[in-house]
Amino acid sequence: MSTTTYGLDVAKRVFQLYWIDGETGEIANRRFGRDELIQFLSRRSPGRVALEACGSAHWWARKIQALGHEVVLLHAKFIRPFVQTNKTDAADARAIWTAVQQPGMRTVAAKSAEQQAMLGLHRIRSLLVKFRTMQVNQLRSLLYEFGASFRAGRVAGLAEIRSRMAELEEMLPGSLLCCLQDQLTRIDGLQAEIDQLELRIAAWQKQDAACRAISEVPGIGRLTATALVATMGDASTFKSGREFAAYLGLVPRQSGTGGKVRLGNISKRGDSYLRTLLIHGARSVLCHTKVPTPWQSAIQERRPANVAAVAVANKMARTAWAILAKGQAYRRDYVSVRPACADAMAG
Repeated sequence: MSTTTYGLDVAKRVFQLYWIDGETGEIANRRFGRDELIQFLSRRSPGRVALEACGSAHWWARKIQALGHEVVLLHAKFIRPFVQTNKTDAADARAIWTAVQQPGMRTVAAKSAEQQAMLGLHRIRSLLVKFRTMQVNQLRSLLYEFGASFRAGRVAGLAEIRSRMAELEEMLPGSLLCCLQDQLTRIDGLQAEIDQLELRIAAWQKQDAACRAISEVPGIGRLTATALVATMGDASTFKSGREFAAYLGLVPRQSGTGGKVRLGNISKRGDSYLRTLLIHGARSVLCHTKVPTPWQSAIQERRPANVAAVAVANKMARTAWAILAKGQAYRRDYVSVRPACADAMAG
């Protein structure tokens, strides 16, 4: 008996399920509540359930897998072309069912609860860093209106502000001086929260074997390692390191017709946060590596600094995928070898 494939459109309270019965050929497109859906799937024979990788999709993936079904997560942009009519829950469920059966359809790896929690810590930290930057910039601009300027850099600037408090007390009105002290207290509070989050991220990085393995790659630190492992999910979802780099938007955008393909700027698809961390790590490698590899030296000589940083970030992503997918340790002197079939085709 063939396995039944379901197309599931999830929401907060209403869930639409589309499938075709393998024995009778009957088409079903039913609406369920949350508990009703769980009870229905628990009574069905193991099948394949496809759903869009949207909000709460990873929780649903783990829940449905626990009921004995295979779960397939699809990116929303791969589903939209199969919506034949107006966008409704029923049309979306049918589109998901149709999309998952297309040959070569790319999928999204379902994340574990620990991976989702780690991404949550990164999102909270990112927002706190943004708040801290806004507070510091506002503080600088307000003081500049009274003729006070300070050294560049957050740490150096705040240290100078505190060291010149006696001078500022004479320059500023009393009402603004009180607000200045409150602002400094808020910045200290934000910094304490960021430090606490980074300690929790560091603890997860130390106990997770995958994070420790890719932390050996130059340019991949604590934040990048944990964010990369949590974002990637299962490394086997990607066929190659280049596919993972493309997933992060670190490959050139292609445009072609008539057999001629043009390469443009990087596509910037995928997770912008992880892509930013990788590029910042690549800049650190370019600036601080004492003995660069021949490849790094060559890319720096023939390409601008920003292009070279993206190229190094691309290689870091590919290296991390190879370490996680193949279970190998990082080797600085490792040289990849083209498969024999590729050499034969090239010849």
